[in-house]
Amino acid sequence: MIKIAFVCTGNTCRSIMAERILKKLINQDKSIKVSSRGIYATGENISSLAKKVLKDHHISSANRKSVKLGKIDKNILYVVMNNQMKKFIPGGKVISFEDLIAEGVADPYGCDEQAYQLTFNQLLKGINILLEKINEWRVK
Repeated sequence: MIKIAFVCTGNTCRSIMAERILKKLINQDKSIKVSSRGIYATGENISSLAKKVLKDHHISSANRKSVKLGKIDKNILYVVMNNQMKKFIPGGKVISFEDLIAEGVADPYGCDEQAYQLTFNQLLKGINILLEKINEWRVK
């Protein structure tokens, strides 16, 4: 089983969107377990614009409280939004969206719907590349 945890700042926009996108793409594939965390999460609900953009793409927009990044598990692949976030995963397996799509995913929190759509597009692009890498790892 491959365990993936997306990590952003608060777990209300980017990482929860990434989690939901990947879950939709893998559908019923039980060989991949997906979660998300926030470095500074405080138990807030998913942002309303993140919910709207997910819903517009027919992806679950159900509420969920943000979850704080805790102890690093060496059996989880952590996918962070930019290279600077790697420092919060000491000793863990970590890859960033900069590694995947050559750019970090900016935090849309407090921005307009267009910013959330751009975030969605970046996440989708990076997640598709991540899935290609996972398929390559499985072949090896």
